[in-house]
Amino acid sequence: MAYEQRNKICVSGAAEVSHCCPKIKELSREIGKWIAKKDCVLLTGATTGVPYFAAQGYKEAGGKFSIGFSPANSPKGHKKSYRLPTDQFDLIIYTGFDYVGRNLMLTKAADGVIIACGRTGTLNEFTIAFETRTPIGVLEGTGGTADLINEVLKKGYRPKTKIVYDRNPKNLVQKLISLIKKEQKNQ
Repeated sequence: MAYEQRNKICVSGAAEVSHCCPKIKELSREIGKWIAKKDCVLLTGATTGVPYFAAQGYKEAGGKFSIGFSPANSPKGHKKSYRLPTDQFDLIIYTGFDYVGRNLMLTKAADGVIIACGRTGTLNEFTIAFETRTPIGVLEGTGGTADLINEVLKKGYRPKTKIVYDRNPKNLVQKLISLIKKEQKNQ
């Protein structure tokens, strides 16, 4: 199957995971593993923490194409200025747009976005996906942004029609892919 025909799933989450649930590394790797098993392309912010662990799980499970979107404008800037990894990605797109621009490009490139734990940057990626009506999966019980989304949406008085929730990475990936396929049929 050509890469442009595969679903592209972005994993968004905390780059620094000290506030996340104790099993965040394992859960993130499981997300990556199930994205690979469903023959999808993995997109991340080419960073540490949740996205990096998801990329590790994706590669370990035989994932075919992992793309990282860097906030830097060059490989040197990615490694030296931002101190970000390169080893789990088949391709890194150097956006040169810092984190805010990177988040926009990353999220808009995805067919669906998974939120696990997270901080303010994850909240930014969530709101971009929400506002652009991109299907979203939230891994509940992981801490941070992921566990605040329901409350944010209640206080924002907005419908949550394109969001699925689960505590199990395998189930969440499957629910998100089903939602993506439903959306693609309606386009």
